[in-house]
Amino acid sequence: QVQLVESGGGLVQAGGTLSLSCAASGTIRRINTMGWYRQAPGKQRELVATITSGGNTNYADSVKGRFTISRDNAKNTVYLQMNSLKPEDTAVYYCNARVQGSVVEYAKWGQGTQVTVSS
Repeated sequence: QVQLVESGGGLVQAGGTLSLSCAASGTIRRINTMGWYRQAPGKQRELVATITSGGNTNYADSVKGRFTISRDNAKNTVYLQMNSLKPEDTAVYYCNARVQGSVVEYAKWGQGTQVTVSS
């Protein structure tokens, strides 16, 4: 079984920075795309950023130029550097990993970490 453990997050003032990390552990054949999603109260979970094993990235328009996703394949870890944070970035942030099984790929989610940006 693969587990994702997130760290980082917390409370920051608008304009501040935070960093998130997510480490995968367990029996891992290969992790394909990793990413971060977020869910604000009363809203659906939305994509923040993804990164393939080859380093190709994709960002939500709302975070482009402010957030940077990266990963360390050797450590099976994905990071999210968040700069110029806005109150609307407040949400629970979830790590996602597409894990290659023996036959099919499947998705794993982290437990979520709270990010709160005060105005």
